[in-house]
Amino acid sequence: MENALKLKKATYHLWTFTISKLISSFGAQVYAFAISFYILQTTGSATSFATNLICNILPRTLAAPFVGYLADNYSRKRIVVISQIATTMAIGGLLYVTLTFGLSLVAIFVTTSILSLTSTFSGVTFTSSISGLVDEPRIQKAMSLNQMSMSFASIGSPAVGGLLYGVVSMPVFLIMFMIASVIAVILESTMNFKLFAKRKEKAEGETKEPMWQSMKAGIAYLKLQPVLMIIIWIALLINFLFGAFEVGYSYILIEKMKMAPQHFGFTEGAFAVGMLLMAIYFSVRKEVKFPLLVSKRGILAMGTLMGGIGLPLMIVLPYGMMFAYYAVVMFGFGAMVIVVNTPIQVMMQKQIDDDFKGRIFSILETMSMALMPLGMVLYGFFYDIMPAQWILLTSAALLIIIVLILARPSIIREAHPELGRPASGKAESVS
Repeated sequence: MENALKLKKATYHLWTFTISKLISSFGAQVYAFAISFYILQTTGSATSFATNLICNILPRTLAAPFVGYLADNYSRKRIVVISQIATTMAIGGLLYVTLTFGLSLVAIFVTTSILSLTSTFSGVTFTSSISGLVDEPRIQKAMSLNQMSMSFASIGSPAVGGLLYGVVSMPVFLIMFMIASVIAVILESTMNFKLFAKRKEKAEGETKEPMWQSMKAGIAYLKLQPVLMIIIWIALLINFLFGAFEVGYSYILIEKMKMAPQHFGFTEGAFAVGMLLMAIYFSVRKEVKFPLLVSKRGILAMGTLMGGIGLPLMIVLPYGMMFAYYAVVMFGFGAMVIVVNTPIQVMMQKQIDDDFKGRIFSILETMSMALMPLGMVLYGFFYDIMPAQWILLTSAALLIIIVLILARPSIIREAHPELGRPASGKAESVS
């Protein structure tokens, strides 16, 4: 009977988690859309746009190791709820500044930095808690539903942002975000983060491990997981090269192609539709057998699509065809994001000890983000002085080469030894 109640509560968590992410993601992405357009249309500079992206990346990179320690040593539920409350207060502060003094780049950069910190606390802690919220057989479903919620938000928010931009004032965007954040706080406060957790209970009065010692223990644990180390190195280098996409996509479509806000919003919506459909597929299919191999192929496809973003700069296309082309490319890009992320996330949820998840996921966050600020600065500078198409093609080629080297067949076989075993008298090949 107790097991049945736990499974029922886990089902409640699946949907509460999904709805909470949907609501908060919708508000965050409408806000991000409006802010991006405001910066580009006010300054017309890729460097200013890249600076805002850096304000989103740099605090996450610096804070992630400390967040991991807190997630492994303190109440994960409390961290998530407090983080969401802080998000609400940060947006309220920007709303006050906007109504009192007027919106400025400095206020935007400060708010973006604060939101980056709160999202890191919430994101790392939530990721560390998945295996405690739902039963093991439904971890892939939970990860897929999480992606689906963000996809739904991504579909609606750019379209809504594009339609509302220029029609309503910036305070309206901020109020929408605040309302969404408050609802997310209410939903998250009803969840039991210890339902399936396998964390060791500390004896009463037992002192907590010092922060630096705890972080060193996390690194020592990680060194015993060579496949995880490879995943981190791939994430580190790929996220640096993805700066070409992060800075270049909006800059090319808005500044170079002069795409209307509504159409730009729909291309980003196509990205979300691709994520959504692939997330639905992963939520209903059985668990992926060879996650690292599937993710490798997804990254290679993403590299190809990233290079294709610069094609309309080399071949003149009618406006309608250009819009359709970018919608198709972004649809494929969104689908591949799920193909890359979901199998790897499920693999890590099952392989990493519950007491180390906060630190390992925070190390992954730190390492994968470590070169992104540098990438944002360099690519923001490059896009202001160099042809965008060559930046994208060069970055895409480097991305593909790096993945082929780091995720070579011997590494894939180390992650999945069964791939090297004979099947029906013949050895399976790995590419």
